[in-house]
Amino acid sequence: MDFVTQIGSGATDYVAYLGSLVSLGSRAAYYSFVGPYYGRRLRLKRAVSQAMDIGVRAWVILSLITFCIGLILAFESAPQLAKFGALRYVARTVALSMAKELGPLITAIVVIARSGSAFAAEIGTMKVAEEIDALETMAINPVQFLVTPKFLAMIVMVPCLTIWAITMGILGGALFGVTQADFTLGRYLQLSIDSLNFWDILSGLIKSVVFGATITAVGCLEGLTTGTGSEQVGRSTTNAFVTSIFLVVLLNLMLTGIFFFMGVG
Repeated sequence: MDFVTQIGSGATDYVAYLGSLVSLGSRAAYYSFVGPYYGRRLRLKRAVSQAMDIGVRAWVILSLITFCIGLILAFESAPQLAKFGALRYVARTVALSMAKELGPLITAIVVIARSGSAFAAEIGTMKVAEEIDALETMAINPVQFLVTPKFLAMIVMVPCLTIWAITMGILGGALFGVTQADFTLGRYLQLSIDSLNFWDILSGLIKSVVFGATITAVGCLEGLTTGTGSEQVGRSTTNAFVTSIFLVVLLNLMLTGIFFFMGVG
């Protein structure tokens, strides 16, 4: 019975945690898109600063990772396709894999490592230093002041980074196609473009927006719920990293299934 009780307690805690994430994300969305029409000030300058940190400073490492992944996909798929005389489908395999799955997923993981954990550390440090309490004392809503700029920056920059990741993955595959499969660069890129349709790109972008909102909610919630003591900041940062990756993979599975049954996956 103790074992069953522990399972029930853990499930209840996790459902409550998901409810807190949805609540925080909903409030951030409200202050981003509805609040300004009711006199709620939107910190656009802070959002732009966050976007620079999330996007511009992450593109180098993201470019390197996704280029290598595109090249790896081409190396792994080419021998199998060559057995059926279908080597020209390497471009299609790489393009579809990057656009629909790996582009959004790898982008989300890189953003989690760079920014999601940083959100938890930043807000957690403020919580330990009682700066969050100071904001509330001055009648400043912490969600509006701290979370909303991060939310806006994420839902804008993660799709932009995803498009860049898809492009770099295709270029990585092109390196293999040009050097090992007798493609010309123009022919390979044309095959890649022809293999993608509107829904392939849109499904990846929808995933990236959902991932960006989720990463923001997890990182900020972990920061806002940080306990007392400096060691709690490190714990919140670790929890934000692990939870974000788990939820991103789970959401990726759910969205892929939804798109599949809708006939657009």
